[in-house]
Amino acid sequence: MKKSLRWRKRLLIRGGIRLATVTAAAVFALSAAGGRAWAEEGGATGSVVAIVIDDFGNRMKGTDEMLRLPIPITAAVMPFLPTSRADAEAAHAKGREVIVHLPMEPVRGKASWLGPRAILTSLSDEEIRLRTEAAIADVPHAVGMNNHMGSRATADERVMRIVLQVCKERGLFFLDSRTSHKSVVPRIAQELGVPLLQNDLFLDDVYTDRHVAGQVALLKERVRKHERTVVIGHVGPPGLITSGQLASSIPALRAETKFVRLSELLPPQTPYSVPVPPVERGDKSTSR
Repeated sequence: MKKSLRWRKRLLIRGGIRLATVTAAAVFALSAAGGRAWAEEGGATGSVVAIVIDDFGNRMKGTDEMLRLPIPITAAVMPFLPTSRADAEAAHAKGREVIVHLPMEPVRGKASWLGPRAILTSLSDEEIRLRTEAAIADVPHAVGMNNHMGSRATADERVMRIVLQVCKERGLFFLDSRTSHKSVVPRIAQELGVPLLQNDLFLDDVYTDRHVAGQVALLKERVRKHERTVVIGHVGPPGLITSGQLASSIPALRAETKFVRLSELLPPQTPYSVPVPPVERGDKSTSR
């Protein structure tokens, strides 16, 4: 977990600290139609998987590789960064779904690691609302929102009531990244009638090839037992590792499951909250 914290500290300062080699053959070329022509037949188990890639917005490692993957990934774009708008526009142009990756206060670590205008528990109600609204305005084409870090903020009822109320007003769903087992998001979202999804598996909370390969193996096991799975990966330090592991695993995964947009997991009716088991990750401690 110390490694994960060091990653977050450097996230907005440098574009990554680890190099990985991804062969051209590992990254699948998309069609000339801008990436909208991916074919999904559905796996033998009838399950579906939505893959969310966090931390777009600073042109970090893996940005282009993730957008070239021949599956309908959802790009979670951090606001107020040098390429927030450009990355959101690029993802949208390739037919990818875009959500706001809202920086929120963690239990451990410095708030300054989060970058500009993060949601902190020390802020007034008015400032939380203003920052949430500004974040949405800074990420074009966003249809939803998830938390960047936020183990402290997502456990704070006052904070999340304001954030989720803004989501409701703007017609956005919320994806709880589940960086805290104390998250109040499911309860507040249900009370307010905000469409809710929840993360099931972090691919790269530890950014090594071995760990990401192990998490992909967990995903393969999970799709045989569960009808729906939400998976989160990242650009940045693990971006080339994660994109490479995903690219090489897509053919086998397609035999087992169907890749879908995150919003396709939402039911027709708006109020949505389903209890789910703990998120599967290498280190289950709360810090992000």
